[in-house]
Amino acid sequence: MLIQRAPDIRSSEITDKKVYLNRRDFLRAAGVTGAAAAAGILGASAPAEAKGAPHGRLLMNVDHSFPKPDEKINSWEDITSYNNFYEFGTDKDDPERNATKFKTTPWTVSIDGECNKKGPMNIEDVIKGETLQNRVYRHRCVEAWSMVIPWVGFPLANLIKRLEPTSKAKYVEFTSLADSRQMPGVREPVLAWPYKEGLRMDEAMHPLTLMVVGLYDEVLPNQDGAPLRVAIPWKYGFKHAKSIVKIRFVEKQPLNTWQEAASNEYGFYANVNPTVDHPRWTQANERRIGEFFRRKTLMFNGYGDQVASLYSGMDLRKNF
Repeated sequence: MLIQRAPDIRSSEITDKKVYLNRRDFLRAAGVTGAAAAAGILGASAPAEAKGAPHGRLLMNVDHSFPKPDEKINSWEDITSYNNFYEFGTDKDDPERNATKFKTTPWTVSIDGECNKKGPMNIEDVIKGETLQNRVYRHRCVEAWSMVIPWVGFPLANLIKRLEPTSKAKYVEFTSLADSRQMPGVREPVLAWPYKEGLRMDEAMHPLTLMVVGLYDEVLPNQDGAPLRVAIPWKYGFKHAKSIVKIRFVEKQPLNTWQEAASNEYGFYANVNPTVDHPRWTQANERRIGEFFRRKTLMFNGYGDQVASLYSGMDLRKNF
């Protein structure tokens, strides 16, 4: 299939604040939240779970000792009703509506490429032995909207070490599920499916890079990338691969899906460099979901003191 250029951004992609809040209030009043995706739970032998969570299943024994930003955390309703997950549709409320019956168990992740531990891993083995951590991260999308999200997961570096990459492994490539039977967005040629993303090895090994399995101490909702996604808080959200079914270690820089679709708009590194505008909108400020006024965008999304050294000497206007 020929690679098709992504269409211009829809009006729904940069939603007027009043329209968005009215829609969210309507959904809340109707009792429609991410809880409808409670079917997306991990298997019984995955991290310890308990019933009684407000929206689904509670993850037990989560470590809350990690520092949190001095900012208001977005609500469950914000995080689960306003999403970019094109496999379920391009409108922000499509994932919540279309992912309710998405089946995430059983789930297998294929490990391939330049590593010693190749082969299939079920989700329980991916998580086995890990201490789940509550990490509150700023999350920023390329359309200049943002949230503050309490993800639950473990450092991706822990999994990578277990997979024993070889000296040839310079990058990690992630592939998301593309199942047209369950994902209506995959039936449309918006992107070249399946969705692929990649990180340089030192980015993937950075302690801030998280393999996510939960939200607000609950099992990760379908519309937010269940059962397994990554979170890289200093990078744009399109780098955060969701519903991962394959991890591949490669020697050469992989081509990510958005870079393939529109290389003049989306680069490999996807650093939050507010001095580089997207061709169709400014990146100098952002709209935090739940707030009225826009705020100044921070370099590396405010994580520069921890990650700037990864890009020392690089031209971050060229390597965007």
